[in-house]
Amino acid sequence: MKRDIPIRWLNTSLRLGKIEHPIITAAFILPTPPNRFTEHMNDKPKVYIAADHAGFRLKEALKEHIALLGHEVEDCGAYEHNPEDDYPDFMTPLAKSVAGTPGSFGVMCGGSGQGEAMCANRIPGVRAAVFYGPISAKEALDREGGFSEDGYDAVRLSRRHNNANVLSIGARFVSAIEASEALKIFLNTEYTADPRHVRRLGKY
Repeated sequence: MKRDIPIRWLNTSLRLGKIEHPIITAAFILPTPPNRFTEHMNDKPKVYIAADHAGFRLKEALKEHIALLGHEVEDCGAYEHNPEDDYPDFMTPLAKSVAGTPGSFGVMCGGSGQGEAMCANRIPGVRAAVFYGPISAKEALDREGGFSEDGYDAVRLSRRHNNANVLSIGARFVSAIEASEALKIFLNTEYTADPRHVRRLGKY
């Protein structure tokens, strides 16, 4: 299994976690976070997470992954799997929470992630980027050069260049492992604050 996803061999109790959604069923071992791990959660940005019926199971699994990365997590719904629910009912509150909490992040799980991002981006202060699977760049990544590392470059660039604060995941297009890796990269990548990027964001 790919490294750094969310298996961590810690000297603590282990339990079996299971992710299930329409594309993949993946079982893996998740450790119960010890106190020495969770006591520093306030040092990292808060993360809001939301999903509709299509992303519900993925959301439930990613909540635990986010906590293991040391972040406080707040679930904005859905709180149960309901095939008739509507994604704006969960994505709009998430977007408002991110916009109202400086330095925080949001994670949205939907069918494609597209509608969820469109909904969130209507809220001033939100910059939602979509992830629906690894893809390699066909040209240099930016004017400094550099080429695709691992298929997650679009996630990195959304943070480095665009200061994205919400990641919208297409649950029907990605595996649980891919979603976990993209989320980790998103949360750990810093905005460069290069003058050209600051200028462009100022024109939104």
